[in-house]
Amino acid sequence: MAKTNGKNWLRAKGSASGNKVTFLELFFDLVFVFSISQLSHALAAHYTPLGAAEAALMTFAVWWVWIFTAWVTNWLDPDKMPVRGMLVALMMLGLLLSASIPEAFGDKGLLFAGAYVAMQVGRSLFTTYAMTRVDRANTLNFVRITAWLVVAGAFWIAGGLLEHEARLIAWVIALAIEYAGPAAGFAVPGLGRSTARDWDVSGAHMAERCALFVIICLGEAILVSGRTFAELPFSGLTSVVFVTAFIGTVAMWWLYFRFGHGRAAHRIEHEETPGSLARQAFTYGHIPILAGIIVHAVAVEFMFSHPHETGDLGIAAAVLGGSGLFLIGNLWFKGATSGRMPLSHLAGLVFLILLAFVAPFIEVYLMGILATLVLIVVAAWEYRSLTGTEAAPTLH
Repeated sequence: MAKTNGKNWLRAKGSASGNKVTFLELFFDLVFVFSISQLSHALAAHYTPLGAAEAALMTFAVWWVWIFTAWVTNWLDPDKMPVRGMLVALMMLGLLLSASIPEAFGDKGLLFAGAYVAMQVGRSLFTTYAMTRVDRANTLNFVRITAWLVVAGAFWIAGGLLEHEARLIAWVIALAIEYAGPAAGFAVPGLGRSTARDWDVSGAHMAERCALFVIICLGEAILVSGRTFAELPFSGLTSVVFVTAFIGTVAMWWLYFRFGHGRAAHRIEHEETPGSLARQAFTYGHIPILAGIIVHAVAVEFMFSHPHETGDLGIAAAVLGGSGLFLIGNLWFKGATSGRMPLSHLAGLVFLILLAFVAPFIEVYLMGILATLVLIVVAAWEYRSLTGTEAAPTLH
């Protein structure tokens, strides 16, 4: 049988079909429904400073493996059988990764690290091969990326073999290496470094991929509120918490999709160096958006389980922090894609900071209502400011 040419594995750039998100990519994302669920439950179950640090590290890892795959499928065509096989293999490894999250800092540390490294390095090697003889610049890019991921992978595996604080330290080093890579252009001695012009991405595809991931995360928040409400005896208070959680999630959806996603897709599609904007707005800018939704899901659990609690700063941090992180992420995302920071989001963050001063004196469910009201006010403010100016390139 003749060897398949790597060129046949790439998308047809510039065509409508070349920019679309395929059904296999959506199928791949379903694995991360499980990941997000595992992360929110792990944080709620181990809600301590150390538990929060561990959950944050795993959130960074899950996002990184997903966003790297999103970048790769911006070039590779998932409708081609070799690429399809690669994505299915990543799905299997992703399930192992997700299943190990609750015990990643326990007995399943090596499983978590091994699945993660196999996904990162394996996908990068596959893409390097696919680019060979087709796109020399991107072939070199993925050789550099592979080198960085291999170095980071050594720390991931070492951490899996270590225990307790030593594991956390090793994995923090591994993440630091991986997160520094794009900012450093994946510089490798003898191979140079990547430049923004090398990363010729489809802005429409990248924007849609990230939007679908945000939908997945918001869906987990909806599932948490619905599942918890169904398990508790019906009462006026649980009904109030349920409605509050639902409206808060809808407000998050509105803030991201009403004026954020569409404008970002248009801007990046017409950017002279789309790779640089994609790295800023999507690779990095979506991290606090993801974290905010996960923390919001945890806050919903606390609102149901401890509605009358007062004075617990940890719970207050979850209730206010979920909304705050989400606003920070949208501030970053919209600022990067418009050139201006939305004043409504800055005001919302100020309101949440002010609420933090009175949080020790009010019950958790009331705090949740106030945090939700902040999101509603921000959404209404932005809508009022931008309605009728949606074609404008900047935010006000």
